[in-house]
Amino acid sequence: MTDPSAKIITREQAALLAQKAREQGQTVVLANGVFDLLHVGHVRYLWAAKKLGDLLIVGVNSDASTRALKGPGRPLVPEAERAELLAHLSCVDYVVIFPETTVVELLKAIKPHIHAKGTDYTPETVPEREVVAAWGGRTAICGDPKEHATSDLLATIRKLLASESSR
Repeated sequence: MTDPSAKIITREQAALLAQKAREQGQTVVLANGVFDLLHVGHVRYLWAAKKLGDLLIVGVNSDASTRALKGPGRPLVPEAERAELLAHLSCVDYVVIFPETTVVELLKAIKPHIHAKGTDYTPETVPEREVVAAWGGRTAICGDPKEHATSDLLATIRKLLASESSR
């Protein structure tokens, strides 16, 4: 069994692995997100992304980029732990932590055949779709309907804590 920590790699390593995969005729897929409080929606998205190709690389927003995107108090789980959790999933081949607030630079480095996004997007609303199209890649929407979100989990937890503290 492979040590899951070996699946957490640098952008440069991911670019080389993607290049080798392309040379071997394999389809490279990149999925990305914050993945704070890993939940079933995340797992279904990543499982569906893996079914789109042979090599699934998952980009994870760094702590700093997550704070910039989600606000103070986020992430709840540090980037190294979020990456480790994802690395334990059998559908995930490699994980890369990226510092930018968008995945554009990681996409440009890896040049995946497919950029997989969750169902909270449509192909027309994915901000990076033109970047991926520039080298002939495509954007795919996958996973289950957006019925699970970390923000919703946090709201539920806050509500429970509030009711507990009022007792």
